Amino acid sequence: AATEPRTLPAPPVTPPPASPITDHFALRATYYQPSISTDGRFDADTGALGTPFNGEQDLGLDDVANQGRIELLFRMRERHRLRADYFKLERFAGSRLTRDINFRNTTYRLGDFVETNFDWRMLGFTYSYSGWRSERLEFGLGLGLHLIEAETRAVVRARNIRESGSGVGVLPTIELDGTWRISRRWSVNGRAQYLKVNASSVDGTFGDYHFDAQYRWRRNVAFGLGYGATRLDAIVTDADLPGQLDISASGPELFFRVSF
Repeated sequence: AATEPRTLPAPPVTPPPASPITDHFALRATYYQPSISTDGRFDADTGALGTPFNGEQDLGLDDVANQGRIELLFRMRERHRLRADYFKLERFAGSRLTRDINFRNTTYRLGDFVETNFDWRMLGFTYSYSGWRSERLEFGLGLGLHLIEAETRAVVRARNIRESGSGVGVLPTIELDGTWRISRRWSVNGRAQYLKVNASSVDGTFGDYHFDAQYRWRRNVAFGLGYGATRLDAIVTDADLPGQLDISASGPELFFRVSF
């Protein structure tokens, strides 16, 4: 009898190397050392304009911070991603004024020793769709929502005066992002998010930018170096903290990333 030909088993399918393109979940913990610049003007309740000031020069706030950042990434199917990130910047300083400053409803005088708190928190959620995705390249377009809260307080204990204010805003952004897996262990990644708004009570811009290179030490563990920059420039006329605020933070990042 004729012998039937044997069917050879199909060769095993080799999965693509682990990379940001194939990760379905990632947790990234970042040490961030930004240089900070703060220019502001906080107006009185009557509408009288406050005095423009620089937070680092006039109030003694630190111009460099040592911060932590947290980021979570969820990939839904192959092309849909959701990212959540949180950033907090809290600063306190005591400084003697070298000029008069009208801050909200109070005039702080030359020679006053002012204790200042300036806090900034940002929680962001971004959905991205990858229009181009291969084993080595991925490019996406997304929409983000950023919840931003700013709080400030200035106290002169010698004269028993204090002023405080806070503001909260939800800012939608458009995002572009990309990843290039250079080799089995190395990849570069970047994203840019931007908003320009001109409404009845707010006029300004917001931008958040990141670039990094990461090394895949193990399949589920990576280390990396990057650079981040965030800037908010807004004029607010109807809020608990009316006035103008221009704050920027930019600097190097060192991060640890766990993914699956």
